[in-house]
Amino acid sequence: MVDRGDPRPLHKQVYEALLASIRDGKLPLRGKLPSERELVDLYNVSRITVRHAIRELTQQGVVQSQPGKGLYVTEHGGGFELQVLKSFTSTALANGRNPGHRLIEASIVRAPLDISRPLFLAPGAEVVVLTRLRLIDNIPAVIQTDWIPAGRVAGLLDLDWGVANRSLYAELRERYRIYPKRGQTTLSARIATDEETAILELTPPAAVLTVDQIAFDDRNRPVNMTALVHHPARYPLTLLQSETGDFTQY
Repeated sequence: MVDRGDPRPLHKQVYEALLASIRDGKLPLRGKLPSERELVDLYNVSRITVRHAIRELTQQGVVQSQPGKGLYVTEHGGGFELQVLKSFTSTALANGRNPGHRLIEASIVRAPLDISRPLFLAPGAEVVVLTRLRLIDNIPAVIQTDWIPAGRVAGLLDLDWGVANRSLYAELRERYRIYPKRGQTTLSARIATDEETAILELTPPAAVLTVDQIAFDDRNRPVNMTALVHHPARYPLTLLQSETGDFTQY
């Protein structure tokens, strides 16, 4: 049941309750969600509240709609699907894992050329830098650094980035009305630095998978650049490909 004395919006309470049910296995992977009417009765809220919560789950990729059948918890593949427009948090949840993070850096700096150019900014323009250690089931898995044009996200660093599972893309969508629509990704591998080895709890010498991404909005403006350093065993990546664009996971 939702708590009407709770300061959180009702749809957020329903959303978090459904996420908890997915994590606890009450709503298993590939399992069907209760109907909208059942959720209305279960949480004693309006249809609009339920639809808002379901829309947030769908946007994060935690559930998917199967036309004519209903909503299902996203299938668990052999790895974490590589998607530039999907947050770490939603990807982990969609795989039935518990995401988390530890803040390493949150600051505003003047961008060097290798950052300002891809973001279509003037040399030395200010960017927000957000570096976090991403956790899977409380185990270090990925070091993630994001660069965002500071002029588009005033007040972003006023938020508490130490809060568990605060999603950058959710904040961009909900707070700034910035909607990533397309992106590009470059994959590579290299030997981990001493700092990366310590943070990711690797045994030296160790290799890491690097993922460099940039996302664009519907006006082809860069939204953010992301550099990820992956623990090769704790966060394997899966790339689904099909000539038709239809995917079946096995």
